[in-house]
Amino acid sequence: MKKLLLTIFLSFLTFLNASDLKVFENLEGSLNIAGGTAHIKCEKEAIKNIMSKYPNISISIAGGGSGMGIKQVSSKIIDLANSGRKPTLEEIKNGNLKLFRFAIDGIGVIINPKINIDTLTTKQLQDIFSGKITNFKELGLADAPINLYTRDESSATRKVFWDKALAKSPISNKARVVSSNAAMKTAVSSDINAIGIISLGVVNDSVKLINIDGIAPSVENINNNTYKVARGLYLLSSGEPSKLASAFITYLRSSEGAKIVSKYGFIPVNE
Repeated sequence: MKKLLLTIFLSFLTFLNASDLKVFENLEGSLNIAGGTAHIKCEKEAIKNIMSKYPNISISIAGGGSGMGIKQVSSKIIDLANSGRKPTLEEIKNGNLKLFRFAIDGIGVIINPKINIDTLTTKQLQDIFSGKITNFKELGLADAPINLYTRDESSATRKVFWDKALAKSPISNKARVVSSNAAMKTAVSSDINAIGIISLGVVNDSVKLINIDGIAPSVENINNNTYKVARGLYLLSSGEPSKLASAFITYLRSSEGAKIVSKYGFIPVNE
């Protein structure tokens, strides 16, 4: 019995030693991350793992949107920015930005689960988001106003959806603006007449995802490139990242990090 317990203990030590968290050994200090809100739940789990094993390391994370994150890291207010879009060449040059992509995320159209519709065409989405279609009866449903929700203009979720789903057609200025993917989920789940957009990594059963032109916004369809409304999730540093920031990037791109990334509905990548 003692031999068995010793074997289990040694196996456990081997597991710990093999952990991808080893990249944080001999590191301490603080790391401040902010920007895109799609990243937050996934990175919070990684941060919890890191700070549980290495109490001398403190990592904070905040939202604000990708645009805000890019501005803050360029001004060295934060150590790493989360961004749901690739920065422009001007942003990269001005901020001396280094890009680290660790995941691919889809952008989905969501409605309240009580609305009886499963798919919308690209043309219908363009008409809804531009304000041309304002009532569900124009989609063959009951007479009820459409309450349109979108993100603010610094949001990469909004920009990618506008580029790839709406082909840059207008978004109505009557749309209600929410500040994060989590806030979008709350707004749509509590409004029976709502339509909005969201990171697939944030979706749960409180909202209903809509197919676009009959194509489901699934990981499989993003992988085989049939669902086009997708984007990279990036970590950005101004100049070369610090040792702690570099370790964080390495961990998110490791085998353990990839499991966390997949758990939240993203596709892990290492580029």
